[in-house]
Amino acid sequence: MAKAQKSYICQSCGAVTSRWAGKCESCNEWNTIQEEQTEGSVPKGLGGKQKGNIIDFVDLKHDTSKIYPRLQTRIAEFDRVTGGGLVPGSAILIGGDPGIGKSTLLLQAVCALNANNVSCVYISGEESTDQIRMRANRLGLGDSSVKLASATNVRDILASVKSAPKSVQLLVIDSIQTMYIDSIDSAPGTVTQVRSSAQEIIRMAKNRNISVIFVGHVTKDGTIAGPRVLEHLVDTVMYFEGDRSHHFRILRAVKNRFGPTDEIGVFEMAEQGLIEVKNPSALFLSQRHEGVAGSAVLAALEGTRPLLVEVQALVAPSSLGTPRRAVLGWDHNRLAMIVAVLETRCSISLSSHDIFLNIAGGIRINEPAADLAVAAALISAISNVALPSDMVFFGEIGLAGEVRQVSQPELRLKESSKLGFERATIPQLNKKAAKKNSAIIVKEIIHIRELSESLVSIAAQ
Repeated sequence: MAKAQKSYICQSCGAVTSRWAGKCESCNEWNTIQEEQTEGSVPKGLGGKQKGNIIDFVDLKHDTSKIYPRLQTRIAEFDRVTGGGLVPGSAILIGGDPGIGKSTLLLQAVCALNANNVSCVYISGEESTDQIRMRANRLGLGDSSVKLASATNVRDILASVKSAPKSVQLLVIDSIQTMYIDSIDSAPGTVTQVRSSAQEIIRMAKNRNISVIFVGHVTKDGTIAGPRVLEHLVDTVMYFEGDRSHHFRILRAVKNRFGPTDEIGVFEMAEQGLIEVKNPSALFLSQRHEGVAGSAVLAALEGTRPLLVEVQALVAPSSLGTPRRAVLGWDHNRLAMIVAVLETRCSISLSSHDIFLNIAGGIRINEPAADLAVAAALISAISNVALPSDMVFFGEIGLAGEVRQVSQPELRLKESSKLGFERATIPQLNKKAAKKNSAIIVKEIIHIRELSESLVSIAAQ
């Protein structure tokens, strides 16, 4: 057996160094390097007298009738993000801020699966079984027969799952940072413990076709704490997002081997738990005020779902030497680029103004198709001209001021028409999409200057 060795591992990024230092050279974080016990290096000369075990190869072609069906929770928003349900033998990692509702969502999903005769086990390393029962009673799920346990020793958990009288189909670990392997001389939550615990649980799950869901803590930057390799070990990585000042939450898939990435599911936080929102666009636009300058409606696309959100902009004269640029729900660098394009290509002076940009509702938009809606909101705010209330915008803006085409324009227009919008401003190259949606009057533009000129004409009227 290889001799255990000491190494120094950064608890923020997982970088390994030969000695302790106050600052990690990989992630530039301070006081994150800790001493841990690791396994010895692999002995040299593997090709000597030692021989490896023979691996059984199988054919790629197989009988599709033997494929296990997905486990569907019947919670449509959750199943959408997972790609249609949980794949047997898959591992899912869910991260999110403390108190955002991760445990509540998983408890509801587990109870829904248990009602469909799926054998589920919920193991918590942070709460006692009585605390979990209290939450279940509060959610009206106290009568569910889900098996509960409060444990942190991976060896005990694996032995209990293997010896269960009924084959376990779903295993929930809340959270992976509290799990530990007793043969490793380091505290729970360290890089070595998190990586080793996840590897052992995933290995057992794939051998027995058990779906595993890990709950992961997040750092102050919003990324999942622990080694980066943890996200590579699992099949799906999801983030549970939301602002505590708002009553809805967003489940977003950033990695999915069995479904589309960047898919989102929208939930509303209520007294009875998380309630799925079947029409998120109507929710995000429910408090929109018409006839207000600086407001534009964006037809975005999150995964395979079209989503309509309100982009709000406020432009005010600044008394500071360096005007403020505050952004919520969008990329700060992208806003700086749009402001530079408007000043250079459209002669709209914004350098002496404070700019505040907000994606209403607390949702975050990452795609470049929001450029045109942001530009429209900024032009509307600086000119104090309200945009038409029945018009949506989407399109990418280049540095030359050109408006470029984006993906899936027909889905965006279809969703806009469904919610009662009658006009749309889109890139000129999306002619095929415009013909398929005759219910919407489409205005095609090739340069951002056309948008500013059209707003000037509206102001003149």
